[in-house]
Amino acid sequence: MLDHMFHLQLPILEKLLRPVCVYITLIVLLRVFGKRELAQLNPFDLIVLLSLSNTVQNAIIGDDNSVTGGIIGALGLLTMNWIVVRILYSAPRLNRMLEGRSTVLVRNGQIDKKSMERERLTREELMDVIHRQGFEHLHQASRVVLEPNGTFYVEALEPSRVDKQHDDLVARLDALTHEIAGLRARLSEGS
Repeated sequence: MLDHMFHLQLPILEKLLRPVCVYITLIVLLRVFGKRELAQLNPFDLIVLLSLSNTVQNAIIGDDNSVTGGIIGALGLLTMNWIVVRILYSAPRLNRMLEGRSTVLVRNGQIDKKSMERERLTREELMDVIHRQGFEHLHQASRVVLEPNGTFYVEALEPSRVDKQHDDLVARLDALTHEIAGLRARLSEGS
């Protein structure tokens, strides 16, 4: 029984090359198909990503279902990712080329239809993003940006209640600081 669990059916080099090939292919395909796939905006996109992992499983491990084969496949994927991250960290230009650029979807509360079309986002999906960020209406968002990693940045047209309270508190602390400084100056003059 243990022999089947740990016996490799494929050569180690093949077990290491398979995940590298799949990794590079997935990087290229995700870049070509866009940031939307990373954003997981709707159930269909989530299903695609989950199915994608199952689809490439056999390409990574081949006919080998041994524990050793799985560990070698995982090691190959993690090593490839480690190498790519190191290379991209030291080569910002290459990083920008592979990741792409941010896409502004909303400017001054107005939807950029060309950007929405390029990213294949519907108004409903955009509104879902805006709602998840705590906004009720589109006109409350000054700017919405889809980042290369699939995350959204939503900037409010007006500061939030918390931001207003923070600014008010800072202003009051500044006033108290000036008042204390004035009192100290008067006390030192009187001594």
